[in-house]
Amino acid sequence: MVAAVIAFVLLGSPQANLRVTVWPNGRTGARVVATVHCPSASPACRKLATVPGNPFAPTPPGMMCTDIYGGPEEAIVTGTFRGTKVWAHFTRRDGCAIARWNRIAFLFAK
Repeated sequence: MVAAVIAFVLLGSPQANLRVTVWPNGRTGARVVATVHCPSASPACRKLATVPGNPFAPTPPGMMCTDIYGGPEEAIVTGTFRGTKVWAHFTRRDGCAIARWNRIAFLFAK
């Protein structure tokens, strides 16, 4: 927690205006929609400031991923982040997708 606060102070809050839609039980189930607006001192903004690189980047093509199923959850994040348009789809269908999901799971909290 202290590291997140320090990063927030040193790096500043990331500029973000995001809509986060999560289907906890897959696309056939109910969805949860939330928004994240930064700059602010919200926990989500503080955590976004500490994620290295582009937290919404897709898995690079040709990446070797373990064949592990992490569950039916899906999420779509749209909006802008640090001045760049975002449209990112997240699943838990393999090891790479699970790692990508876990990197920003704080945005998907129920």
